[in-house]
Amino acid sequence: MDRSCDIRGAGLVVAPDQVPDPTLDLDPGSGPRTAVLAGGCFWCVEAVYRELDGVLEVVSGYAGGTAETADYRTVCSGSTDHAEAVRLTYDPVRISYGQLLKVFFSVAHDPTQLDRQGNDRGRQYRSAVFYADPDQRAVAEAYIRQLDEAGVFGSPIVTRLEPLEAFYEAETYHQNYADLNPDQPYITSVAAPKVEKLRQHYGERLKRDRSRAG
Repeated sequence: MDRSCDIRGAGLVVAPDQVPDPTLDLDPGSGPRTAVLAGGCFWCVEAVYRELDGVLEVVSGYAGGTAETADYRTVCSGSTDHAEAVRLTYDPVRISYGQLLKVFFSVAHDPTQLDRQGNDRGRQYRSAVFYADPDQRAVAEAYIRQLDEAGVFGSPIVTRLEPLEAFYEAETYHQNYADLNPDQPYITSVAAPKVEKLRQHYGERLKRDRSRAG
């Protein structure tokens, strides 16, 4: 589980306050929904979303590629089509798909880095929204266009929109990795600053009881 500790992967220069709400979002509907997002190291993305109220469960895994090669060692070799990703189960009444995307672009990763996050390089670290249906794709596509037209990041967003064909859960030791390994150097230098940024800018959206995190 060798990870680089390049602090450049810890977050964006852009403050979340500069990132607007999506103008297009999904209707709340009823019952839990899922979203699959890839933004570099899944340890870091998972750590951010576990903090949010309305997020019922966060699972680290691999999206894209095939079941035969959906294991950490093979994915890290860069020889598969997988991306390290997280599957979010959320309550759309408490947090919308669009708000999950806002956190994705403003805190969870840098959407302007192509096939990398900091020193983590390769397609397995690509920025991607794996959409489950045309509505998810439409919201993500519209939001990317909205952010690019507003010049929020100063560089074009390179996030890919890919159909969700399958999601493979990662090995048990990857789940809730940041919470269980708070002193690991990669966690302290990359994941922890993202979580702190979330707490500073999205305090009203945090779980009151942290033990409720999925």
